[in-house]
Amino acid sequence: MKHHYVKTKGFTLAEVLVTLGIIGVVSAMTVPTLMQNYQRKSYVTQLHKVYNELQQGLLQFQTDNNAINYREAGINSQEAAEAFFEKYFKIVQKCTDDSCVGDSYTNMGGHSINVERPVYYVLANGASVGFAYADRSINFLLMLYVDVNGKKGPNIAGRDMFAVYVYNNGYIDDETVSGTGMPPFSKEEREKAFEEKCNDATATNWYGCFGKILNDNWEMTY
Repeated sequence: MKHHYVKTKGFTLAEVLVTLGIIGVVSAMTVPTLMQNYQRKSYVTQLHKVYNELQQGLLQFQTDNNAINYREAGINSQEAAEAFFEKYFKIVQKCTDDSCVGDSYTNMGGHSINVERPVYYVLANGASVGFAYADRSINFLLMLYVDVNGKKGPNIAGRDMFAVYVYNNGYIDDETVSGTGMPPFSKEEREKAFEEKCNDATATNWYGCFGKILNDNWEMTY
């Protein structure tokens, strides 16, 4: 009885090792970039959630009080601002010290920054939001510090920590370098704040990061 054998081709061990080596090199080059892009996307997604909740809460507050702006609706002091926040947001924890945020924060240049606020709230979505009421001599109504992932790192302004401003005319925007005017601000004004504050490692202020994200349609391109 004759047996017919089919001759098949395979890979040699050397070919397999070379292929695995190439895959390893490509992975080493691309995986860190993919991880960074994913992390940036997650930060912005969480920031957008806080922005939407804040926008909806402010609108509901204004409607409930039949007012034409937020001050008329009742946000006219730090205490009133806290009462608004506690009524319209899902809050897990309230802190009047630094226990709701990380131990230390830096700007993107690695320099230490101050993130103290009179009060911080941990929201149900995991973000920590601290804010201070601004008196009538300042063009914005509330200045918020938003750490999108709470106490978790990297605790860097422009990555997971952002300065966000609420204005009496109904807009949530950034601050301008001149500190004047009312939003919505132009792309040029936001870019100037980003370059001179958020992206300048020597700057003592660190706003301008949120405005850059607004300019770039909720993408962290820097």
